[in-house]
Amino acid sequence: MTIQHPFGPWQPARRAERMNPSVIREILKVTERPGILSMAGGLPSPDTFPIEAMREATARVLADSPREALQYAASEGYGPLREWVAAHLAQQGLSVEADQVLITTGSQQGLDLIGKVMVDPGAPVAVEMPTYLGALQAFSPFEPQFVGVAGDHEGPLPEAVRALSHDAPGCRFFYVLPNFQNPTGRLISAGRRQALIEAAQAARLPLVEDNPYGDLWYDEPPPAPLSSLWPEGSIYLGSFSKILAPGLRLGYLVAPRPLHPKLLQAKQAADLHTPSFNQRVVHEVIHRGFLDQHIPTIRARYRLQRDAMATALRHHLPEGCEWQAPSGGMFFWVRLPEGCDAVSLLDRAVAAGVAYVPGAAFYPRQADARTVRLSFVTLSPSEIDDGVGIFARVVREQLQRQAEHAP
Repeated sequence: MTIQHPFGPWQPARRAERMNPSVIREILKVTERPGILSMAGGLPSPDTFPIEAMREATARVLADSPREALQYAASEGYGPLREWVAAHLAQQGLSVEADQVLITTGSQQGLDLIGKVMVDPGAPVAVEMPTYLGALQAFSPFEPQFVGVAGDHEGPLPEAVRALSHDAPGCRFFYVLPNFQNPTGRLISAGRRQALIEAAQAARLPLVEDNPYGDLWYDEPPPAPLSSLWPEGSIYLGSFSKILAPGLRLGYLVAPRPLHPKLLQAKQAADLHTPSFNQRVVHEVIHRGFLDQHIPTIRARYRLQRDAMATALRHHLPEGCEWQAPSGGMFFWVRLPEGCDAVSLLDRAVAAGVAYVPGAAFYPRQADARTVRLSFVTLSPSEIDDGVGIFARVVREQLQRQAEHAP
């Protein structure tokens, strides 16, 4: 009897076993069905895309520098765009030079480059509990030992960070999203940021600060970046996906000078450079101050949708559910009553016409099965109310079944 290998004659590397499909991407396939109200994907609203500005910028780039825009380019990125990034970050309190900026193919590539350069098999890597699923996917092929850092409504606990010096000796870095975290929407306060930096320095634990949502504040701007408090011990990641358009796949990474060359070498091996045409078009759009007018329109739109979801959750969710309205970003984090399992409820929810992401996807281990991430930016206020209403009905039905089978 011949045993068929699942890959035929191919023998994948061991790291391939650690590659798993994104739960969110799989759920998004389901949401393509007609009539599904999706609160699942972390997609920005396409109504915020600056289509006319992009059309005009594309025409200017093709008129003024077509050969350069369509040619191979420097791996570091388009010089004027790197200079813009450095100046933009300076306004937020992060003092960097353009030669520390690496333009990436989305900030997701930045996570991959960090994993390649920083992670050995078995090396500890600290993450928030919960944390961004895409970071877990990016780091996992390099076989780290994920170490969860406990937190509360203000962010990771400084004492948990400090304890890593003996609980996880040799920890390579602490990956953290301080502004309107995906998935919880949590904002780390200014006081907690200072305490976290002091704890990280005491533990000799570098930070990887990911900030895709920092411009999407609805009440007041977030505090200064963690990286501004410890620049030599931090890598900073940013993105144009949430404030322009994700299809451009444009992000950036800021690294301390000693580390920058290795990240650049990893970038060269990965894709030579981020598309130069996209970089030039984006620079053409933004370099005259376009974002100063554009981002407030996104905030205003999303603020209304956030408020609509907060109202819907208050009105529809059964007693025992826990949540709080985020002050920015794109997500609500809901904890269901005891006995509810968000994964097992998903099929019923989709059958009823609504989709969400079970929170278990955002934990490297010891997942909280009662948690749910709800995105609000791609639905209208009325659709949000309808979707939350359907979701709440599915939860109530589950609670009723539990009550009927209780001893």
